[in-house]
Amino acid sequence: MPYTYEDVGATRDGRCPPGFHPLHVRSRIGEGQEVFKSASQAVLTWDLHRAVGVKITTDAPQAAPGVDVTVGLGLLQAPCRIVWTVDEPRRAGWAYGTLPGHPESGEEAFIVDRTGDGTVWLTITAFSRPAKWYAKAGGAATRGLQHAYARRCGVVLRRMCEDPKGDFLR
Repeated sequence: MPYTYEDVGATRDGRCPPGFHPLHVRSRIGEGQEVFKSASQAVLTWDLHRAVGVKITTDAPQAAPGVDVTVGLGLLQAPCRIVWTVDEPRRAGWAYGTLPGHPESGEEAFIVDRTGDGTVWLTITAFSRPAKWYAKAGGAATRGLQHAYARRCGVVLRRMCEDPKGDFLR
C-alpha cells in the first residue's frame, strides 16, 4: 500500500510540508542513562503506546522501517507504516506514516533524546491533514486531541520510567 502523502520522511528533518498542520510537543522525562534506556525501550517496542491506552497491532516486536502498524482507539483503526528509525547512544525512536484507511494523512515521530546535561526528553513531531470526512468535521478539535495525546504520552512515559515495574498503571 502506498503512503497517503508525498513528503515521506519529512519528520526526520523536522519539516512540515505545505498544506499540513504541524505538531511539536516536548516533554521532560527525567535524567540519566537508565531513564534514557527505559524510555527508549518503551518507545521502540510499542510499550508507551499500549500504556497510553492505544491498541497496537503489528507482527514486529519493535519499530523498524517498513513495518506495518495499525493503531486502534475504540472502533477507530488507523493503518500506518514505519518510515524511519533511530537507535543511537543519545537518541532513539521512530516515525510512522499514514496508509489508506487512516483518518488523517501525514507522519508522526516519537523521539527520546538525552541532552548534554543528562536530561531525557520525549519529542513528538508530526504533520497532518484530514483524510476522512469525520476528521475534517472535527477541525480544530481534532488537532487539539492530537496535542493532548502527545502531552499524555510524555506524562505516561515519565511515570513508566519512574516506576519500571508497572505499578504506575494502577
